[in-house]
Amino acid sequence: MSLGPAGASLNPEQAENFEDMEKQFAVKAVQHMTTYWAILEKMKGSQLRLTKIDDEIYDHFRRDFPEFDPTQTIDEDKMKSKEGKERWRNFMMAYEKKIDDYNFGTMLRANPKFEYGEKETIFAMRMQFYAIEIARNRQGLNDWVYEQAHA
Repeated sequence: MSLGPAGASLNPEQAENFEDMEKQFAVKAVQHMTTYWAILEKMKGSQLRLTKIDDEIYDHFRRDFPEFDPTQTIDEDKMKSKEGKERWRNFMMAYEKKIDDYNFGTMLRANPKFEYGEKETIFAMRMQFYAIEIARNRQGLNDWVYEQAHA
Protein backbone atom coordinates (compact mmCIF):
# COMPACT_ATOMS: atom_id res chain seq x y z
CA MET A 1 0.00 0.00 0.00
CA SER A 2 1.37 3.41 -0.92
CA LEU A 3 0.71 6.49 1.16
CA GLY A 4 2.09 8.90 -1.43
CA PRO A 5 5.39 9.75 -3.06
CA ALA A 6 8.56 8.68 -1.27
CA GLY A 7 9.69 11.29 1.22
CA ALA A 8 6.31 13.01 1.30
CA SER A 9 4.80 13.57 4.71
CA LEU A 10 1.34 12.29 5.49
CA ASN A 11 -1.11 14.99 6.50
CA PRO A 12 -3.58 13.31 8.90
CA GLU A 13 -6.29 15.87 8.09
CA GLN A 14 -6.13 14.94 4.41
CA ALA A 15 -5.42 11.23 4.79
CA GLU A 16 -7.96 8.71 3.63
CA ASN A 17 -9.37 6.15 6.05
CA PHE A 18 -6.82 3.33 5.83
CA GLU A 19 -8.63 0.31 7.26
CA ASP A 20 -5.47 -1.79 7.78
CA MET A 21 -3.74 1.05 9.61
CA GLU A 22 -6.77 1.51 11.85
CA LYS A 23 -6.85 -2.20 12.68
CA GLN A 24 -3.12 -2.15 13.51
CA PHE A 25 -3.64 0.90 15.72
CA ALA A 26 -6.57 -0.75 17.50
CA VAL A 27 -4.56 -3.90 18.17
CA LYS A 28 -1.63 -1.91 19.53
CA ALA A 29 -3.85 0.31 21.69
CA VAL A 30 -5.64 -2.70 23.20
CA GLN A 31 -2.31 -4.44 23.83
CA HIS A 32 -1.01 -1.35 25.64
CA MET A 33 -4.21 -1.09 27.70
CA THR A 34 -4.24 -4.76 28.74
CA THR A 35 -0.51 -4.78 29.48
CA TYR A 36 -0.80 -1.72 31.73
CA TRP A 37 -3.77 -3.24 33.58
CA ALA A 38 -1.87 -6.53 34.08
CA ILE A 39 1.08 -4.59 35.51
CA LEU A 40 -1.22 -2.70 37.92
CA GLU A 41 -2.59 -6.06 39.09
CA LYS A 42 0.93 -7.32 39.82
CA MET A 43 2.42 -4.16 41.34
CA LYS A 44 1.02 -1.18 43.21
CA GLY A 45 0.89 1.85 40.94
CA SER A 46 2.55 3.92 43.67
CA GLN A 47 5.67 1.73 43.26
CA LEU A 48 5.62 1.73 39.46
CA ARG A 49 7.78 3.72 37.07
CA LEU A 50 6.33 4.03 33.57
CA THR A 51 9.40 5.61 31.96
CA LYS A 52 13.02 6.39 32.80
CA ILE A 53 12.06 10.05 33.14
CA ASP A 54 8.89 9.85 35.27
CA ASP A 55 10.14 12.61 37.60
CA GLU A 56 10.73 14.99 34.70
CA ILE A 57 7.35 14.21 33.15
CA TYR A 58 5.56 14.62 36.49
CA ASP A 59 7.24 17.95 37.31
CA HIS A 60 6.55 19.29 33.80
CA PHE A 61 2.92 18.12 33.93
CA ARG A 62 2.30 19.76 37.33
CA ARG A 63 3.93 22.98 36.08
CA ASP A 64 1.95 23.11 32.79
CA PHE A 65 -1.35 21.77 34.17
CA PRO A 66 -1.47 22.96 37.81
CA GLU A 67 -5.28 22.79 37.80
CA PHE A 68 -5.37 19.09 36.90
CA ASP A 69 -6.76 16.94 39.71
CA PRO A 70 -5.82 13.27 39.17
CA THR A 71 -8.62 12.13 41.51
CA GLN A 72 -11.33 13.58 39.28
CA THR A 73 -12.90 12.45 36.01
CA ILE A 74 -11.12 13.93 33.00
CA ASP A 75 -13.16 16.51 31.14
CA GLU A 76 -12.63 15.10 27.66
CA ASP A 77 -14.30 18.07 25.96
CA LYS A 78 -11.94 20.48 27.71
CA MET A 79 -8.92 18.28 26.97
CA LYS A 80 -9.86 18.07 23.28
CA SER A 81 -10.98 21.68 22.85
CA LYS A 82 -8.89 23.99 20.66
CA GLU A 83 -7.17 25.45 23.72
CA GLY A 84 -6.75 22.02 25.33
CA LYS A 85 -5.19 20.54 22.20
CA GLU A 86 -2.76 23.45 21.97
CA ARG A 87 -1.70 23.09 25.61
CA TRP A 88 -1.21 19.34 25.24
CA ARG A 89 0.63 19.71 21.92
CA ASN A 90 3.11 22.11 23.54
CA PHE A 91 3.55 19.72 26.46
CA MET A 92 4.03 16.66 24.27
CA MET A 93 6.53 18.22 21.88
CA ALA A 94 9.09 18.40 24.71
CA TYR A 95 9.24 14.58 24.52
CA GLU A 96 9.52 14.16 20.76
CA LYS A 97 13.13 12.97 21.02
CA LYS A 98 12.91 11.51 24.54
CA ILE A 99 9.95 9.09 24.46
CA ASP A 100 9.32 6.53 21.73
CA ASP A 101 5.82 6.79 20.28
CA TYR A 102 5.22 9.94 22.37
CA ASN A 103 2.30 10.91 20.12
CA PHE A 104 0.91 7.43 19.46
CA GLY A 105 -2.75 6.99 20.32
CA THR A 106 -3.68 4.93 23.35
CA MET A 107 -6.55 4.35 25.74
CA LEU A 108 -6.84 6.24 29.03
CA ARG A 109 -9.30 5.72 31.88
CA ALA A 110 -11.30 8.89 32.39
CA ASN A 111 -11.35 8.30 36.16
CA PRO A 112 -8.85 6.34 38.27
CA LYS A 113 -11.65 4.76 40.33
CA PHE A 114 -12.85 2.58 37.46
CA GLU A 115 -11.54 -0.20 35.24
CA TYR A 116 -11.24 0.25 31.50
CA GLY A 117 -14.70 0.08 29.95
CA GLU A 118 -16.61 1.52 27.01
CA LYS A 119 -17.89 4.52 28.98
CA GLU A 120 -14.83 4.90 31.24
CA THR A 121 -12.17 5.03 28.53
CA ILE A 122 -11.06 7.86 26.28
CA PHE A 123 -8.67 8.08 23.38
CA ALA A 124 -5.48 9.97 24.27
CA MET A 125 -1.91 10.42 23.10
CA ARG A 126 0.85 8.38 24.75
CA MET A 127 2.30 11.43 26.56
CA GLN A 128 -1.13 12.31 27.95
CA PHE A 129 -1.38 8.75 29.24
CA TYR A 130 2.08 8.93 30.83
CA ALA A 131 1.53 12.34 32.44
CA ILE A 132 -1.88 11.48 33.87
CA GLU A 133 -1.06 7.93 34.98
CA ILE A 134 2.24 9.02 36.57
CA ALA A 135 0.28 11.65 38.55
CA ARG A 136 -2.33 9.06 39.56
CA ASN A 137 0.34 6.58 40.59
CA ARG A 138 2.20 9.19 42.66
CA GLN A 139 -0.98 9.73 44.66
CA GLY A 140 -1.64 6.00 45.05
CA LEU A 141 -4.87 6.26 43.05
CA ASN A 142 -4.21 3.02 41.15
CA ASP A 143 -3.16 0.91 44.16
CA TRP A 144 -6.73 -0.41 44.45
CA VAL A 145 -6.20 -2.47 41.29
CA TYR A 146 -3.38 -4.44 42.96
CA GLU A 147 -5.28 -4.73 46.23
CA GLN A 148 -8.41 -5.99 44.42
CA ALA A 149 -6.37 -8.55 42.46
CA HIS A 150 -4.81 -9.87 45.70
CA ALA A 151 -7.90 -9.85 47.91
